[in-house]
Amino acid sequence: MEPSAPALPGPYLIFLGDTTEPGFAKTAFGLRDWARERCVGEYALAEATVTAGLPLLTPREAVGKGARALVIGVANPGGFIPDAWVPPLIEAMAAGLDLIGGMHSRLTDMPPIREAARRHGRELFDIRTPPPDIPVATGRKRTGRRLLTVGTDCALGKKYTALSIARGLAARGLDATFRASGQTGILIAGEGIAIDSVVSDFASGAAELLSPNAAPEHIDVIEGQGSLFHPSYASVSLALLHGSQPDLFVVCHKPGRERILGHPGYTLPSIEDVIDLSIRNGRLTNPAIRCAGVSLATNELAEAEAARLIAETEERLSLPVADPIRGGPAFERLLDACTS
Repeated sequence: MEPSAPALPGPYLIFLGDTTEPGFAKTAFGLRDWARERCVGEYALAEATVTAGLPLLTPREAVGKGARALVIGVANPGGFIPDAWVPPLIEAMAAGLDLIGGMHSRLTDMPPIREAARRHGRELFDIRTPPPDIPVATGRKRTGRRLLTVGTDCALGKKYTALSIARGLAARGLDATFRASGQTGILIAGEGIAIDSVVSDFASGAAELLSPNAAPEHIDVIEGQGSLFHPSYASVSLALLHGSQPDLFVVCHKPGRERILGHPGYTLPSIEDVIDLSIRNGRLTNPAIRCAGVSLATNELAEAEAARLIAETEERLSLPVADPIRGGPAFERLLDACTS
């Protein structure tokens, strides 16, 4: 079974709803950064304070510029579609746009949305719908090599790191594939499985499907989800770790973040704690699992401060440390570790 997504109509108008927390707009940011050619503009409610920096367009204006679908660019806690979003989503369909949703709340399950789609002759795409007949995980060793990104929290670069590593390895002439495990990654890659939408008994099996047997030299770079230390999403992270059976993992962290996003009562774990727990849990299905290095999201730091922090972290951990988006020699060293 090959994990895939239906062919989606593009280009897109990105909907930001009434979002005020940048960490919840990662779908919008991901499409802007990795599929910019498919993004016509953005559309938001008056209450929104987050922007992806795309042209501000109404649905009708977006259609005039070639947009074919509105993509919900928000991944809020619980993945629900608030009542306040329904009128603008219907407005988008009336203007001539199909709707693409990656929320747990499915567009096709909402009567007002479904009826409006019928009335305006529009299509609804729920990409967070897992494929049918996912098997229970076997735990059997698969051929090929696998690298998984893990994190100290949500929304701090696991997808960007996986995409950057896959692209960097491919640029070196290696056979590497990015494997999407979330809605934004699926929109970027055109295929994948939204692991957090799979019934828990089958989540590790879905991760096995995501990175099947491959040639010995092939490297699957698997997008991580959540955090083993997250009070809400640790189960998703663990299922992905067990099913992926990674030979290597890269820890992703955002310097300066001290509390779990959306859970201020929980402090972030240290990078060392994430390495230790990932190895102890990962050994269940791959006794040889090890940490290849660390990815730091330094986008809010000046270049000199970022370089200092990367160097200090590398010295402390005795592992390659880089910001993949900044690139440079530090990232090349991390890529070296991902092939060793």
